[in-house]
Amino acid sequence: MTTIKINSRITTLLIGLALLCSCNKFLDENPTGFITTSAYYKTESQIRAAVNGAYLGLDDMFTSDIGVGVSAAFSLEYITGYSIRPRNGADQAWLDLKNLINTDGRYETWWDATFYPLENCNSAIDHISNSTIISDSAKNKYLGELYFLRAWYYFQAVRLFGPIPLKTTPTTDLSDIQPPKATEQQIYDQIVSDLEKAEAAGLPWTDVSGHVTMGAVKSLLAHVYLTMAGYPLQKGNTYYQKAYDKCLEVVNSGQYALFSSYKDLRDPALQNTGEHIFMLQRNQQNANNLMHFALMPYPEQPISINYTGGGGLAPNMAFYHSYAPGDLRILNEQFYYTQLPKYGAPNQIIKFSQAYIYKYWDEAAETSGKSGENLPLIRYAEVLLDLAEAKTHIDGGQTTDPAAIKAYYQVHHRAFANYKQPSSISFDQVYKERFWELSFEFKTWYDMIRTRKTFDVVNNKIVDLLGYKAPTHLEPFKESDLLFQIPFNEIQKNPNLK
Repeated sequence: MTTIKINSRITTLLIGLALLCSCNKFLDENPTGFITTSAYYKTESQIRAAVNGAYLGLDDMFTSDIGVGVSAAFSLEYITGYSIRPRNGADQAWLDLKNLINTDGRYETWWDATFYPLENCNSAIDHISNSTIISDSAKNKYLGELYFLRAWYYFQAVRLFGPIPLKTTPTTDLSDIQPPKATEQQIYDQIVSDLEKAEAAGLPWTDVSGHVTMGAVKSLLAHVYLTMAGYPLQKGNTYYQKAYDKCLEVVNSGQYALFSSYKDLRDPALQNTGEHIFMLQRNQQNANNLMHFALMPYPEQPISINYTGGGGLAPNMAFYHSYAPGDLRILNEQFYYTQLPKYGAPNQIIKFSQAYIYKYWDEAAETSGKSGENLPLIRYAEVLLDLAEAKTHIDGGQTTDPAAIKAYYQVHHRAFANYKQPSSISFDQVYKERFWELSFEFKTWYDMIRTRKTFDVVNNKIVDLLGYKAPTHLEPFKESDLLFQIPFNEIQKNPNLK
């Protein structure tokens, strides 16, 4: 990152909030000009705006480079080998797992989606920590949100890129623009430290406005522990136990529950409640969520008022058919669809030979052409599966632990109403459930690289990741595929990244 890029980003962030992040419901003020950071943080409203602005990075991977059915986020699904891009064009190297090079624009987008937000968090933490114009309780809350967000961005970065620079102070001059790489252990230590500070900040357990909550903090910390237990740190059972215990804190809080119906996951009235622990906030008035449109069928079919921008991402049929018969998640208009009414002629049904993703379908956008649906980032279902998985590891691959069994059962039972609670569960059972339940929520790749295991959907078994050739890939996974390449442009600017 150059000083010019950093400083221009911060300036734009602080005063141009509404222009940059109209997607966020709590970021709606219209800016009238630009001022420098030294003139900012003078009022509590400015401080609140700076904190809100730190949420912007959550959206970067979803909005950057979206064209016709294109999103940088989709690369995280393409690389798993369980998805296709119905519309020909971009990202073929990701779909093939072949010819990926460090000049690929997706690497640059993911890098920017981490390091710009981190700089914003560092700046806000630095200024707010020294502020004397707000109460201690307000300061603690704002800092708690920022510590969570900084941890989120670093967790994203270290999993994708491995050893990267670790900065916790704002960049102020040219002497600080070429930081060295830190070890992955150092980065994880910082992530845990930030989340522990967020835990102590007095955040509420829930917040219908979508700000960071205690539930989000503990859920993320649990998943960080689960990841540290696996690859690359391989800290083992001590950290699986930490993950299990932290998940239990979320479960025992009584603040969250699975929705009884999958359609509730898409209900605007239920956003930031129930199963939704943490979401990327959208604004119905500005309505710039393009996921509804990018995931529509290709070749194009008139199933929505605006149906010409689809074909960006869909499950390959081998993965789709890996769901067991009777699984409610593959009923039409649950997680996927294979037919829908024609727009304007509901009695005419359009059928597809390919399944498409329904998780992000927005009924309002179907008729308005604009989508303001939130995107789920942490669901309670994931916490339950984290809990169950952690205990299977602790107990050697199979567990009879009541809490773990109950957690797994809740998720699986929602998909199979007649499923009876088992007396034991295995890692393979829980891991398969993650693939099916969390599909196309941009989590599967992270699971694959932390476990070094994947789901052989053709043979219905869990296998080693290295050496496995996924349905859509041209080559099997190898060690060099497991970390994203640091972008060529960034290495040119900072040779310490080599």
